[in-house]
Order: sequence, then structure tokens, then C-alpha cells
Amino acid sequence: MKVNSTDVQVAQVDADAIVVGVFQNSLPTGPAAEVDNATGGVLSRLIEQKEITGKSYKLVPLMGPMGISAHQALVVGLGPADELDRGTVYRAAAAAARRLAGKPRKRVAFFLSDNWSSDLLENSIAGALTGCHGQDLYRAEKKRHPFDELVIAGVDGDTLSAGEALGDSVNLARRLVNQPASEIYPESFAGVAGEVAKQCGLEIDVWDPQRLQSERCGALLAVAQGSARTPRLVIVRYAGGKRGAAPLALVGKGVTFDSGGLSLKPSEGMADMKCDMAGAATVLAAMQAIARRKLPVNVIGLMGLVENMVSSTSYKLGDVLTARNGRTIEVLNTDAEGRLVLADVLSVANEEGAAKIIDLATLTGACVVALGTGVAGLMTNDQSWCDRVAVAARVCGERVWQLPMFPEYKEQIESGVADIKNIGEGRWGGAITAAKFLEEFVDETPWTHIDIAGPAFLDKAKPWCDAGGTGVMVRTLVEVARQWDEKK
Repeated sequence: MKVNSTDVQVAQVDADAIVVGVFQNSLPTGPAAEVDNATGGVLSRLIEQKEITGKSYKLVPLMGPMGISAHQALVVGLGPADELDRGTVYRAAAAAARRLAGKPRKRVAFFLSDNWSSDLLENSIAGALTGCHGQDLYRAEKKRHPFDELVIAGVDGDTLSAGEALGDSVNLARRLVNQPASEIYPESFAGVAGEVAKQCGLEIDVWDPQRLQSERCGALLAVAQGSARTPRLVIVRYAGGKRGAAPLALVGKGVTFDSGGLSLKPSEGMADMKCDMAGAATVLAAMQAIARRKLPVNVIGLMGLVENMVSSTSYKLGDVLTARNGRTIEVLNTDAEGRLVLADVLSVANEEGAAKIIDLATLTGACVVALGTGVAGLMTNDQSWCDRVAVAARVCGERVWQLPMFPEYKEQIESGVADIKNIGEGRWGGAITAAKFLEEFVDETPWTHIDIAGPAFLDKAKPWCDAGGTGVMVRTLVEVARQWDEKK
């Protein structure tokens, strides 16, 4: 898809469709007011008749309106004017693009900006790009049709490039999550990472099973040993900051399919387990966006990639594993495998000299029980670092909520035969006990864990996103990198 800017007035632009925004309980302003004037007050009358409400993401199409050159004007609700933020414009633009991408179109022009900041414009561009793509990767008849050309009004070249990089990266994460495990497995994911690294000028290192063995990654290797698909650890490095400055480390869980192992999941619990590598997909996508935007920060992305399968070589309940940092782990549930993978990858991040760490994982159903499907859980060993991550998420309009990490939770992962065990005691506090397990592998490095089990994958479509992978937290990670200050 070509992405261009335009200075042509909204009523004169040559396009299959134009998109304008209206605030809730408000008369048209900016480009919407221009459309209103050009059409003899059509928008004002529809607002008066409450056909257009301006409520967030509500869409009203005007077909062939007299007075404008475009074949269609699509009005999207922006919600209350005093609540406009990056999340709102991202979702509004995505909702409009998703509606218009229901059929092939050559040229669609977005006129949402009413003297918006570059941050708002970047996110509107990203939203427009993501709304055009769905999960229909293998359908003969596609439900979403990316436009031949996307035109954005009121934007300069730098902002256009930044927004395009952001949207492309969210779509990368979504595509990886939506592809089946027959297509995305550890080796093929590493291949995609290699392509991204080559295109973006990233340094990449891929650890194969022999290297993982020599690096003492016993926890990760144990999870992988039941699968014919051999594991990988992918490390990508971006050096945009001061030479020698300690990097921000982004760590992603990449279980490309999770059967549960010998603690086998039921069919309904296994159906969408192609999404269990969403953490790794998010990290790779964020690294792509950070590199394309040339942010002045050093970042290292680490992705632990395995399949958790059932065979005669599967790791077993009662096994005692030795992780890379020397901690011994009693296995009491082979379906609590993501934390075992992350244990070794977090250890590598520490050895790389990370200044601070963020890990992302579709880690626990318990987090979904606690927070629902639309909110990611935050857990940390350093409150100031967690606060910075939470602020970045809030700025981007991505929902997060912090869960406590009281010392008492650690008691639940103490083992009688090893240093720790891989599950807590019973059903209670499962998201937190999983995080307490991970905390054992970060030493004193400031670390925040983001459990994205809820928002990483949609069972049903939203106005702004098809069902399937969402690319959640890509924008937040890029914002963390934008705000990076090595002195803090």
C-alpha cells in the first residue's frame, strides 16, 4: 500500500472515499466543517437529527454527497473532545479503515486532523494501516482489502514515516500471531527475524539447540524436547544510543504452539494456542519500529522460541531442571511452560548488561480472570520502572493494571526438592506467582513483566480490529524507547 500526504482541500480531493471525524455532542470542526459547508450543511442536519452522534468509533457513511469530489464520505466518532488521545485516534482511524477495507478501493484519504500534534497524527496513520488488515490470511475471498493508496492530510514527511513504521510493525505482530503453527515455528520465526534485521539494519544472533546447550539453557530446552521442531533463541540489537550505554532489554515468550505438554490442554483450550508466541512477536515488531524510526536509544530484543508438544521425549511432571543461572526448578505442571522459557532468556538479558528489562508473555489465564480480556497485567521488582512503563501505556491508550508482588507470594513457589517449583499453590494468585517465578531470574535489574494473555488475541472482532492477533503493546514499547533516559 502506498502512503502519501496531501494538501488538497477535503472537498476537492480525488478519492474513492474520504474520512472525517466528529466529536461527541459537538458541531463539525476542521475538515468535517469543510465537508459540512461543501454539502450545504448535511453533517449539521444529521447531527441535529442524532444520526451522527460523534460517539467513539461510530461510523456513518454518506454515499455520493453533492459538493465533494470523493465518492463517499465516512464520518467517524471521536468521542468527547477533552478525552482525545493517541488511543482514541488510533482506534477511530482503524475503525474507519476497517469499514472501508471491506471492498477493494484504489484511494482513500483521511482528513481527521484538526491541528493535531505529530503524536496524534502518527497514531492515526498507524490505526489506518492496521484497520485495513484482518486475520483472513488464507481465505480465497478476502474480507479485508488494503487500499492501493492511503492519503493522509495535514502531515509532514517525518510524521508520515513514523506513523507508517508504527502501523507496519503492529501489523507484523498481528500477522505472526495469526499464522498457524505449521507456518510459524521456532526456526521459521527466526527466519522472519532475520529478514526484519536485514531490512532495518539490526544485528542478529540466533542460538540453535547446540548453542542453547552450551549456554546452559536447561529450562528452555526441557520445554522444547517433546517437539520435532527444534528451539531457538533470537537476539536482535539496535544501537541508536550512546556507544557503550547499557541497553533497554525487551524479552518475549515465543511458544509457537502450546499443547500443554503432558499436562495436556483440552481441545477448546488448545484451539488458539498459535497465539502463545505473541510476546515474541511484540518484541520483534517493536524492534522493527524502533529501528525504522531511528530512536536515540540502545535496545536489545530477546525471543525464546519453542513448541510445547507431547511425545515420548516430553519433559515430565516431577522433573528437576537446572536453569541458566543455576536455579533448580521442580516441574509440577508442563502447561506452565512459558515461565520456564523466559527464565533462561531473562538470564541472557541480564548477562547482556541490560539497564532495565521488560518481558511480555501470554503467560497466565489467571491474569485474564483477574483483569478481563482487554487489560494487560503489570508486575515488577522496581516501582519507578513500572511507573514509567504504565505511563507509556496510558499515553498510547493501551490498558494496563498493576498487580502486587508482595513477598508472601514467593512462599507459594518454594519447592521441597529444588530451589523453586514452576506453579504456585492452587488456583489463587496465579498471575502473580508466575511473575514471582520470573523474578528469580532478573537479579537486581529493574524489571517489569507484562502479562498480555487477555488483550493479545481477540475471539471476536472489535470495531477497530478483526478477531485474532491485536499487536497489543507494540506502541507502548516504542513509546518506552522514545522516552528512554539512561540516567533514570
